[in-house]
Amino acid sequence: MDATIKKQLEITAVRVRMGIIEGTFNAKSGHPGGSLSISDLLTYLYSVKMNVNPAYPDMAQRDRLVLSKGHCAPALYSILAEKGFFPKEELKSLRHIGALLQGHPCISIPGVDMSSGSLGQGISVANGIALAGKIDNADYKVYTILGDGEIEEGQVWEAAMFAAHYKLDNLVAIVDNNGLQIDGKISEVCSPEPITDKFAAFGWHVITMDAHDFDDIERAFDEAEKISGKPVAIIQKSTKGKGVSFMEDKCSWHGSAPNKEQYDQAMQELNARINELESK
Repeated sequence: MDATIKKQLEITAVRVRMGIIEGTFNAKSGHPGGSLSISDLLTYLYSVKMNVNPAYPDMAQRDRLVLSKGHCAPALYSILAEKGFFPKEELKSLRHIGALLQGHPCISIPGVDMSSGSLGQGISVANGIALAGKIDNADYKVYTILGDGEIEEGQVWEAAMFAAHYKLDNLVAIVDNNGLQIDGKISEVCSPEPITDKFAAFGWHVITMDAHDFDDIERAFDEAEKISGKPVAIIQKSTKGKGVSFMEDKCSWHGSAPNKEQYDQAMQELNARINELESK
């Protein structure tokens, strides 16, 4: 990847993380941990890979994204704000009564393609959107992001079977494999491992990637672009709470909002990271 492009992506990803902290702090609730772990992924998708236009958020030829792990809406909202779908000021009213941005994605929000949050259902909806694209001979892509705890849901595997059967090669599912869910480590709660083998057994082309390395993210999506005749599953190895030192790899930050002291520390760390990147 070009060094200048990579640097800009890294800076944008930090700004996305700042938006997550801003939103959850002002809401006094929300899910920062899993939002932070998909910030690089969303930055790449909306900055490089996806055909979207904030001036025409409902254009028919746009690529679609279904955030199946809908509780991580703060990350989706933050990248949409970065890209100009709505003002960044909206992030401060996250989860407030009557506000645009509620706790889970809603299709009334510019740039949001599916109301989601009931775990396991998003990938089924993504299947339907992808199948519709096939029937209509449309050339859009459908991306869906799942949590590794989420794939303990049986409906995910029904959807996996469906997608392979109908050869939905316009569908890419990304599993955010940060190893933690609300009740603890996925390995202790109800392990879905080996994740790669399971998707492969259901007939998917499977790719693994480092969720926090833009070179590796680009490699994975370049490979996905070349696959025909079957859906693609990208298993991204990530760190829950990535980018905020005291949140990293801590299950307690699955659904806890930072207080003022924690907010200040997180913002200080993220601002320092931006300064470091800009000085390179």
